[in-house]
Amino acid sequence: MPKSKVRIESVNDFVVKFANVNGSGSASANELFARSLLRMGVPVSPRNIFPSNIQGLPTWYEVRVNEHGYLGRRGGVDLMVAMNPQTWAQDVAELEPGGYLMYDSSKPLPHAGAMRPDIHLLGVPLTDLCATRYTDPRERQLLKNIVYVGVLAAMLGIEPEVIATLLGEQYKGKAKLIQPNLDAFMMGLHHGREYFDDALGLKVERRDAVGARIFIEGNAAAALGCLYGGATVCAWYPITPSSSVAEAFQKYCGRYRVDKATGKNRYAIVQAEDEIASIGIVTGAGWNGARAFTCTSGPGVSLMTEFIGLAYFAEIPVTIINVQRGGPSTGMPTRTQQADLISCAYASHGDTKHVLLFPEDPRECFEFGAKCLDLADRLQTPVFLMTDLDIGMNHRLCAPLEWDSAALMDRGKVMTAAELDAGRDFGRYLDVDGDGIPYRTYPGTHPDKGAYFTRGTTRDAYARYSEAGPDYLYNVQRLLTKFETAKELVPQPVRRDAVKATRYGALYFGSTSPAMDEAFDALQAQGVHIDTLRIRAFPFSAAVDDFITSHDTLFVVEQNRDAQLRTLIVTEQAVNPAKLEPILHYDGTPITARFITDTVARHVLAQTVAPIKKGQAA
Repeated sequence: MPKSKVRIESVNDFVVKFANVNGSGSASANELFARSLLRMGVPVSPRNIFPSNIQGLPTWYEVRVNEHGYLGRRGGVDLMVAMNPQTWAQDVAELEPGGYLMYDSSKPLPHAGAMRPDIHLLGVPLTDLCATRYTDPRERQLLKNIVYVGVLAAMLGIEPEVIATLLGEQYKGKAKLIQPNLDAFMMGLHHGREYFDDALGLKVERRDAVGARIFIEGNAAAALGCLYGGATVCAWYPITPSSSVAEAFQKYCGRYRVDKATGKNRYAIVQAEDEIASIGIVTGAGWNGARAFTCTSGPGVSLMTEFIGLAYFAEIPVTIINVQRGGPSTGMPTRTQQADLISCAYASHGDTKHVLLFPEDPRECFEFGAKCLDLADRLQTPVFLMTDLDIGMNHRLCAPLEWDSAALMDRGKVMTAAELDAGRDFGRYLDVDGDGIPYRTYPGTHPDKGAYFTRGTTRDAYARYSEAGPDYLYNVQRLLTKFETAKELVPQPVRRDAVKATRYGALYFGSTSPAMDEAFDALQAQGVHIDTLRIRAFPFSAAVDDFITSHDTLFVVEQNRDAQLRTLIVTEQAVNPAKLEPILHYDGTPITARFITDTVARHVLAQTVAPIKKGQAA
């Protein structure tokens, strides 16, 4: 097979992708590889792509290595570690020209006739190497993954001491596992050094580019945020990709919410029989004055909508963490999308509008998790934390989580027994200061004052049943006033301006952020200047209006088919749709910087090329 004379050569800036079979034990080895680069001070951004059903199906693990700190998917693969013959053709096709394909050469090359002449083959007899050392079939399979990490360490220049330290940490307390894994790694390392000297143009060199950042999954960070924000109740029903939020919350509560004197738990975590029961439990807990949340994904939100409507109309604090996945229906449970905006913004029947927060990374999952609980209490309403699988189930470098032990919870307008005794007028749905938010009382606040009947039907300002039109209008209009109040309480958008004045802007949110940050720099390098605004919440604040007004054309970058953020902007801000150009990515994989850069540049070029005048030659 002829080889191209050109090969990719790069230091600390490349993409490695592992193609494995689900259930083969490759996940821990692939993560070991990613963590080893972090320990050498080089930023990485790994993404796990796994099937939603049974063992034996394809799985991938992609590692973006970039010392400049770009953490979004770049697009394309420089080195493919192809361990799954079933996906061989697909994996080969993803390689950049001049890229490298590492495979198990113990068996004949799959689909040799379709091999590309512009890539470089790196055949490693992994199965044969393991067969000479190990007799147990399962041990051979598991340690084969560690062997290829050793080969990669030799070719890339990863320091062996780093791997040895990580293995010691991974199997701490399991001494019997440390030595076999270390032996397998060293076998791969020696083989790589002997047979692949300078075979790979990609190299890793030690840097100090990670700094104080931490490496954490968004779901774990969101759970910590809820703990930090004072949540004591979690009710949930298992659903991919949100289950690990509740699991992490349980782990952290076991550490931090157990009374040291009595040993009693100071929390309640309920795995309900379904999503309907879980939101019902959380609504009841919120009514009782507890800080409570549930975690789910799109199909769960669909089942919860009647209770969400009750919480909205009865004005009960509820926090809902929606880790979005591919839809509709069951859709793609283990793929990512940003496709639940409209279903959550207007969840339930009738006229409803809900507060949504859009974190960009685990740090904001933590920060916004606590913020949701504050907002739910302050506004007395359901609040959604809109994360997704890309943030929730992948490790991401982010700023350290800031835990302020002196921070106070914002419980909003809660009338006390002393205020009731002093003769203060209490109307459960009475707007006393024009912000749309009434006072509430906790159950048992006073023996004979401050009680009210909670209902999902219409009532007057004093919670007395009423079907009178003016009473109904008073309440639903007051809820709109509350929604307006929320605009100044939610996290404000983050703006980034180009180096030159421009009539082009881009709006984006959530997990699109890292790819958008890189695309901004890439476009600027091409002479394409755009200002950007990262929207962090719905309802949209005045800053969103100002940004839209100050630009002629706005690219709305999002990861769904139907341009849901664009739809919300058009609906809520009364913007001319022609002004908003959708940039949509929705195949279930995270959006890439290349996709954004190429699409925006193409649109700008099309709008700036002078039209051919009549009679002018083309």
